[in-house]
Amino acid sequence: MKLFRKDFLFYKKVFTLALPIALQSLISIGINMLDTIMVGSLGENALSATSLANSFISIYHIFCMGLGMGASVLVARYWGMKNAHDGQEQAASKALKQTVCLMLRLTLFLATIFAFLTLVMPETLMKMYTTENEIIMLGSVYFRWSVITYFFMGTSLVSTIVLRSVGQVKFPLYVSIGAFFVNMLANYTFIFGNFGAPRLEVAGAALGTLFARFFEAATILSYLFFKDKKIQFKIKDLFIKTNSILSEYIKISIPVLISDAILALGNNSVAMVIGRLGAIFVAANAITSVTQQLSTVVIQGVSQAGAIFTGQTLGAGQREKTMQQGWMFLGLGLALGTVSALFIMSFSNLIIGTYNVSAETVKIAKQLMNAISFIIVFQATNSIMTKGVLRGGGDTKMLMLTDNIFLWIISIPLGILAGFVFKLPAFYIYVFLKADQIVKTIWCVCRLKSGKWIKKITLGKN
Repeated sequence: MKLFRKDFLFYKKVFTLALPIALQSLISIGINMLDTIMVGSLGENALSATSLANSFISIYHIFCMGLGMGASVLVARYWGMKNAHDGQEQAASKALKQTVCLMLRLTLFLATIFAFLTLVMPETLMKMYTTENEIIMLGSVYFRWSVITYFFMGTSLVSTIVLRSVGQVKFPLYVSIGAFFVNMLANYTFIFGNFGAPRLEVAGAALGTLFARFFEAATILSYLFFKDKKIQFKIKDLFIKTNSILSEYIKISIPVLISDAILALGNNSVAMVIGRLGAIFVAANAITSVTQQLSTVVIQGVSQAGAIFTGQTLGAGQREKTMQQGWMFLGLGLALGTVSALFIMSFSNLIIGTYNVSAETVKIAKQLMNAISFIIVFQATNSIMTKGVLRGGGDTKMLMLTDNIFLWIISIPLGILAGFVFKLPAFYIYVFLKADQIVKTIWCVCRLKSGKWIKKITLGKN
């Protein structure tokens, strides 16, 4: 199979899907940076409190991403079946709606649990992250103003993901742009008490986020329920019976949820290892973090496009074409990884130079930038395969196992050995902490070649 083909239409369709998704991710990074700057002006305690509170809220975000991405595998496949014109259109349409219904129900169920915990035990939650009383108090205030936010955040996020799965990528992007300005205006108004509003400080930051999430949810759900002509999901469909599709949903979607949740814990463990390597190493790693985020937004977009393409092509019954596209996505991963590596190497000195840090921190930051530019070639390739093509093929159980085995058995032990036992330079510590990216890339090529990643997905029990 060829990694690169003269297929302009294929690449055009991929980037038509991927670029709006990438831009949406970029806007999310911008919102986070905006919040940090505004809250940071209130002092270190306020910034620490909101940051730590959002660490808990991000767990819910990860769960929702898992629910949404898991459901998107089924949605893309059923959308392909619906358009295959082989007599299964009605059954595929029903299964598609059932999948969306299950996803929304589970999202609201999780939102209820997180909202309850946030409401009744905010101080206890903050004590998991810090022992500073002032930070615990401020974080508890932030939590109390965030209780309702879970419902808006979750439903808008998962609905956005399934809309992307049927090719609706531009509208969610426009909504994110709108949410950015809503968040900025609400933050300015309520954090600092402008336009005659009370000065709420940390509570104002939570309120700003609530307004932005409400805007997102109201707009996205209104589009899904009343405007969308592809999924054709209506409010009444929230009450349809889903027993016939439940086993298929659990088989495909739940492993994605579990995999993403365990991976998040693993990545936190990597962060803990870095945190214990000393303040200079932590500061150097923080300098590189924005660069890492910016250099991977297009890769994330192509990954989701890969899952959508694969699901829709398989749904249409085109297995051979799916295999061809899989190899082309592998080639795209290598190409995008190389471009990202060149970007990081070209601008690393300029980025590091904007920070007023010690010479030792600069030295370590440069080593980390070099390590990132090396690892990102592998990270881009396997991300597009695992989060895209292989996931789109329904290989979610195997991905759940391999993602976490490689992280917990290879990366974390090697990183600990490199940093604490052998005390290697920063370049090697980072490479060992990310060694799973290299191993996973090799595994992805073998898995792709085997064809075992293409799983049969049924329309449920009649």
